[in-house]
Amino acid sequence: MGEPEQPSTARMIDFWLGGEHHFPVDVAAASAFEQAYGPCAPVFRELREFLGRTVRAMVAHGVDGFLVFGAGVPTMGNVHEVATDATVLYTDVDPVTIRLGQSILAGSDRAGYGFGDATDIGTIDPAQLHRFVPGWGRRPVGVVFLGLAAFLDDATLTRTLDELYAGAAPGSLLAVDFDTEELAGHPQALAMMGPQFRMRPPAAFAPLLGRWAPTADGIVPVAQWRPEGAPVQVPDAFHGVLATRGGD
Repeated sequence: MGEPEQPSTARMIDFWLGGEHHFPVDVAAASAFEQAYGPCAPVFRELREFLGRTVRAMVAHGVDGFLVFGAGVPTMGNVHEVATDATVLYTDVDPVTIRLGQSILAGSDRAGYGFGDATDIGTIDPAQLHRFVPGWGRRPVGVVFLGLAAFLDDATLTRTLDELYAGAAPGSLLAVDFDTEELAGHPQALAMMGPQFRMRPPAAFAPLLGRWAPTADGIVPVAQWRPEGAPVQVPDAFHGVLATRGGD
């Protein structure tokens, strides 16, 4: 696979996490963003730690199959590396990221990677879904929806989460994050995020979940969600929640 000409958020995050799956164009973009905002590695490390803690919580609830949207690079503590006995289907819409993910997971019989648009679950290959998330629609599964809410308007986000609620079986669990207004004070960095990027005040987060019910932990800064020890002090860029699908 030749080097891409455009940077990728997924590979920029891999760089910030200390991974090995990025290119000079991604490092350059990450450096430019940091010049406009500040150090990003601690912020994204905490977001990845939040992912790990929510995945472990889902496993403790008996979940053994995960569907991951906007998955990015499947390394550095991603889902199948945390839930080591579970099966995982990673999905993304970026073809370069998908090919990279498929090459990384080529030897795995527990994790696969394919195209999937979170706003249209019908875009997922049914054969892949059946293989890696065999309980979808029939028994509780884990849904990971990180890094996506900020790029969907309110109507699209609520519709998408409601369709996932309708498709998942009762008892399923959803991990989702929301971007705060942290970048409002950094207009140059905000401009780099593009016109689709949406900051939201924390009071706006809960209504967007629709029928998904937050656990007792609530919707909190990711570093404060069931921290192992004292919460790490990082900028309040992301709030996260683990939410459950009731029995209706």
